[in-house]
Amino acid sequence: MHYPQSILNLIKNLAKLPGVGEKTAERLAMHILRSPRQEAEQLAACILDIRQKVRICSVCFALSETETCHVCSDPSRNISLLCVVEQPADMVAIEKSGSFKGLYHVLSGVLSPMNGVGPDNIRIRELIERTREGDIKEIIIATGTNVEGEATASYIAQCILKYPVKVTRIASGVPIGGDLKYVDQVTLRRAMETRHAV
Repeated sequence: MHYPQSILNLIKNLAKLPGVGEKTAERLAMHILRSPRQEAEQLAACILDIRQKVRICSVCFALSETETCHVCSDPSRNISLLCVVEQPADMVAIEKSGSFKGLYHVLSGVLSPMNGVGPDNIRIRELIERTREGDIKEIIIATGTNVEGEATASYIAQCILKYPVKVTRIASGVPIGGDLKYVDQVTLRRAMETRHAV
């Protein structure tokens, strides 16, 4: 209670952000307080702006400011390739790599029965609808390699079996520049199982 109430309110609200503890929230609040008024106003305006403008793409369920996102609207994308990801941030990571020129499907989560998340709670039904339409030739499943991500990938593959679509899974294993003695056993086992010719 050493700060005025307005600062305490800001600290409390900043601490609600993921990965921000009370000490970090306090440092951020002090930084905002010391910043020129214009910077604080810009920050506040940006926060309100994303709340007003950002929506979900009606095709792939990524984040967008328009009805369809920039990827779905791009006529140069390969419409026969569809990459399935868990969250919009996963799509952004793949886009930054420059390694994929197809379309995306954002599930908005993974299957997690322990947490009450079943197939009806994520966008699997919409994925099946897109597959049924017939333009897709290959679905690349790029969910995480944890238990939930693997279970989701397996479930999707089973759902797509009846369609004439190739289903693949992104490779996983030892990272480039990784030292084998520091790689966990599960990752090493996966690397051995998915080895390829050189």
